[in-house]
Amino acid sequence: MSYDLDKIRSDFPILNKEIRGKRLVFLDSAASAQKPLCVVDKIRDMYLNDYANVHRGLYYLSESSTYIYENSRKIVKKFINVEHEDNIVFTRNATESINIVAYSYARVHLAKGDEIIISEAEHHANLLPWQVLRDEIGIVLKIAKVEDDGSFELDSLRSLMSEKVKLVSMPHVSNVLGTIFPVKEICKVAHEYGAKALIDGCQGAVHLPVDVQDIDCDFYVFSGHKTYGPTGIGVLYGKKGVLESMVPYQVGGDMVKKVTYEKATYADVPSRFEAGTPAFIQAVGLGEALEYMMNIGMGEISKHELELVDYAREKLYGLDYIIPVGNAKDKGGVFSFVVKDIHPQDIATILDQQSIAVRTGHHCAEPLVHRMGYETVVRASFGLYSGKDDVDALVKGLDKARSFFI
Repeated sequence: MSYDLDKIRSDFPILNKEIRGKRLVFLDSAASAQKPLCVVDKIRDMYLNDYANVHRGLYYLSESSTYIYENSRKIVKKFINVEHEDNIVFTRNATESINIVAYSYARVHLAKGDEIIISEAEHHANLLPWQVLRDEIGIVLKIAKVEDDGSFELDSLRSLMSEKVKLVSMPHVSNVLGTIFPVKEICKVAHEYGAKALIDGCQGAVHLPVDVQDIDCDFYVFSGHKTYGPTGIGVLYGKKGVLESMVPYQVGGDMVKKVTYEKATYADVPSRFEAGTPAFIQAVGLGEALEYMMNIGMGEISKHELELVDYAREKLYGLDYIIPVGNAKDKGGVFSFVVKDIHPQDIATILDQQSIAVRTGHHCAEPLVHRMGYETVVRASFGLYSGKDDVDALVKGLDKARSFFI
């Protein structure tokens, strides 16, 4: 099966947009991906033809809406190969998913002196919740090192492991370095010491086939808006026994079996973690987006993007004025860099004049950017609609920006 990039691009109307008379070159998919027309149409159709609150009504519209919503959970089950859809909790985003693990699992099962290990390559969402637990209950937070080229070696994790470690929480793919972490091996090491393993899959689920049973993680999280779905929806996968050991993160309607003025009996998982009216329209949009990706084929998407990574290594990182920030052997479609003698914000401004969208800053990973030796970097990131012509446009744009300043 050939990868029909032109056909895929035609599914994303915004990519036909011209800005300042030039084709949009969108290289900020790591922040939030564009949406295919089928997702927009699905959301519109739900509002126009199947809208009613879920789980509560015995009338046709409510039952129809509930069926479509819960079917999205089955789609997620297939997408990441979950044993049962009850292992899937819908959240607002991956940030909330990690916070649920921190509040509902770690706060309950960890005590003062217990240890959590993360890496130097964490998004703030996989750092700050553990800092809060450190400050509130006295857990010990340990940081596994990444190498100067952005690669991650298991020895860095093994050197920190002990029976005190109760949770290892690391990214599938770094949102700054692009490094693909050896998540299956990370989970194996964690389990050898009796620790649980959480994988932040925000940059993994969108680029790589994910099989949580093969990875053997205890938790896996990702956000809908990065996987070509709407904002306001995320996924928390957890092994059922682990989810059942957790207390609710929020309480209210639709997450209880029985309520009196004296006490409440909470619902089974996943309902106990989905208090109130859920973002069911967003969940339906997410389901449509994941089906769209599966119809293309996650293996095909991964193959296309990894070929593009090789091309970008040669063309972009081959420029003598570019300093790569993260160039590990195992790398996904995230390219961070600095241009010698030019501030990243100036680079982004000139690129924008050429209708090339990149991002600058620390990308919600400030300690990592500092560890790599910078205050701010430029980041170009790929989606399934990205092609070699986008890389060529970026290189041409960088040449123009450099000639403007130097």
